Amino acid sequence: MDAVQTSPTLWAGEWSLDELSALTAGTLVDHLGIRFVDIAEDALVAEMVVGERTSQRMGYLHGGASLAMAETVGSLASQMAVDREQFAALGLDINANHVRPVAKGEVVRATAKPLHVGRQTHVWEVRLESSGKLICIARLTTSIQPRRKN
Repeated sequence: MDAVQTSPTLWAGEWSLDELSALTAGTLVDHLGIRFVDIAEDALVAEMVVGERTSQRMGYLHGGASLAMAETVGSLASQMAVDREQFAALGLDINANHVRPVAKGEVVRATAKPLHVGRQTHVWEVRLESSGKLICIARLTTSIQPRRKN
């Protein structure tokens, strides 16, 4: 089977924001307060408010929360780009640069766009911004694996 998307859009099949919320209910995504806000033609976008669960001791966004958000948005985007009945997208590698602090109460917006969508791996750039300014840039590589038949 070929995992490469061949339709004119990036996404394999139809996806909705409600479906993404249902898929992540009760997970770390819920715990951190990450909400999916847009499925664009070539990007997946989510938002998160910096609060008690996502800040570090000095009251700024925790770097780990930034990475969790980047991996969440990039991994789900990768899953959306393959046939979900046949393939699973699994995180393989993530790296990031934190470039600006974000205080409690501010909103962080993450946008995942593909750099490479292949049969076995995908590479995603995930930009985290607050008030229109870059706060973190991450690159996520996912492995595309056949789903196991039960």
